[in-house]
Amino acid sequence: MKLKSLHIALIILCITSLTYAQNSTKKYFRHLKYNHVSPYIKLTGIYPIDELTARNTSHYIFIYNNDNQLIEITNNHYFTERRHPLASIGAYKTIISHKNNKETRVFLNKNGKRITNDRQVYKEIFTTNKNGDYKKLAFFDLNDKTMESNWKISEYNWFKKNEMIIEKRYGLKKEPRNLSTYFEFGVTGMTFKKDGSPIGNYNLNKDYKITNNSVGVASYQDTYDKNGNHIKYTYHDKNNKLVINQFGLAIGRKEYDKLGNYIKQGHYDIDDNFIRGRDIANNQHIVLSKKASRKDTLEIKRVSLGYLIALQELKPNLMKVVMNDSLNKVTLGYNRKIKKEVVTAISRKRMIQNAKNWNKSNTKFPPVPNNQIKILDIYHRIATVKLYSDNWIEYLHLIKTNDKWSIINLLWQHKNTKMYPF
Repeated sequence: MKLKSLHIALIILCITSLTYAQNSTKKYFRHLKYNHVSPYIKLTGIYPIDELTARNTSHYIFIYNNDNQLIEITNNHYFTERRHPLASIGAYKTIISHKNNKETRVFLNKNGKRITNDRQVYKEIFTTNKNGDYKKLAFFDLNDKTMESNWKISEYNWFKKNEMIIEKRYGLKKEPRNLSTYFEFGVTGMTFKKDGSPIGNYNLNKDYKITNNSVGVASYQDTYDKNGNHIKYTYHDKNNKLVINQFGLAIGRKEYDKLGNYIKQGHYDIDDNFIRGRDIANNQHIVLSKKASRKDTLEIKRVSLGYLIALQELKPNLMKVVMNDSLNKVTLGYNRKIKKEVVTAISRKRMIQNAKNWNKSNTKFPPVPNNQIKILDIYHRIATVKLYSDNWIEYLHLIKTNDKWSIINLLWQHKNTKMYPF
């Protein structure tokens, strides 16, 4: 019965979405505006583009109804980005319905199946006041029962006090929750610019006064540029003085390219002295691997041939070295019972054992084995190799970890193809 109700609800949502689409406005954006403060902040696209540009790049599609209410988001943002329960969606499509003072969001994959978003909930219902501002958010599972997010929160409450929006969070048993599972702010107060960008997020005591948490942090404050990029965040005590947070920084700065792609970050102390920084690895700026070094080429040959030498010369320790712990060695086989070709696997443990005794009679190979190697390709820390021996033809995949090459995949078959029934 519950499943049937779910299907009916989803059909209604889809019909509603289709009706809206017939009288709607579609907009394309390269990115979502970054948010690490609260779900109270509205979903906003930045770096608008046209439909033609969107065909050839990562993007989001926002659909609005005639009342300029957001009713659907399609997530075609395939560039690498850090997932964050407040800053990313985590679903292919978000369907948003508006009725009375409720805004309901459900999340779908490409096949139209209900899934969880990056907060790991199936449905979100926002309750709004007469001005259209959020005053409550509750999370639900597929059976429309309340559930907790991955931050152990089932409900948010918001109200205005002086110049702040006050936020309180609760678990399923109405127990108070922190801002997140990794940041110790209880009741918080938020301040905003006119465009909705957050200015500060403050830790409050029971009297709604700004107070330090257990590591001396009372607020974090944000700066956005004219394009909507989140470019700076700072940590302060209750007297608004810069302090070092639990992660060892007082100031964070972020850099973006001309298209709004996040490319660099830096951390600084209370005196604005540089602590650490890094380029943000992503698939927006592809840097091709350099040509393999002579050292890597020689090592790949040594490791690949080492596998055969370990078998031929009874060297189990060498086999241990050249075979990766995650070795996957397979070949063709034939199951006479089911009269069908099958794939058979040999474990690393078995290979080490074979190196101890498989050729103990010295009759498995000619007196002078014919071992040949051809490196088919090397790309950074992965490589493909073809081995020729008296017995087999083999394809090897090698991987470089902790500055050492090892064999991780090995596909082989007998050189004499008459060994196979077909």
